[in-house]
Amino acid sequence: MLGRLPLVPALDRPDLLAPPVLAALQAWQGRAEVAEIDAELADTAAFCAAYDVGLDASANCVVVAGKRGDDVRHAACVVLATTRADVNGVVRKRLDARKASFAPREQTVETTGMEFGGITPVGLPADWPVLVDAAVLEAPFVVVGSGLRRSKLVLVGAALADLPGVEVVEGLGQPG
Repeated sequence: MLGRLPLVPALDRPDLLAPPVLAALQAWQGRAEVAEIDAELADTAAFCAAYDVGLDASANCVVVAGKRGDDVRHAACVVLATTRADVNGVVRKRLDARKASFAPREQTVETTGMEFGGITPVGLPADWPVLVDAAVLEAPFVVVGSGLRRSKLVLVGAALADLPGVEVVEGLGQPG
């Protein structure tokens, strides 16, 4: 248990995982657990309060679109819930973009195959960099989305570095 989350091995509950997340977990050698939650409580603050999980054990994954002319590049950013991703500094520079902002909701859902509010670094498109703040890796366990609003994944923080496309970035997460 983490907080009041009833955890089970993730692959034992494929019904709680979006299809790309399930496929990624089946290919990955890391340990992952999943917990079913109330979908109405999927947003970070409500989730942490309802399930007694600290913000420092919860990580947010956001999709950013960087533009330079007509070229659009995407990246996922993973930061602890106690911080915010430095989209206009660190991420914009990493994407070599003139402008960076959160990707549009509909495009994010369509491209990832995940529900908005359940986006996770597990199972993202292979050509996207997944930028993970170094502080996330220091957490013993971290709660992230499962690709669905009605469940959460729990992973060893350091294990995120082993996911495909991950780049560990110092200072990605800034005080909010």
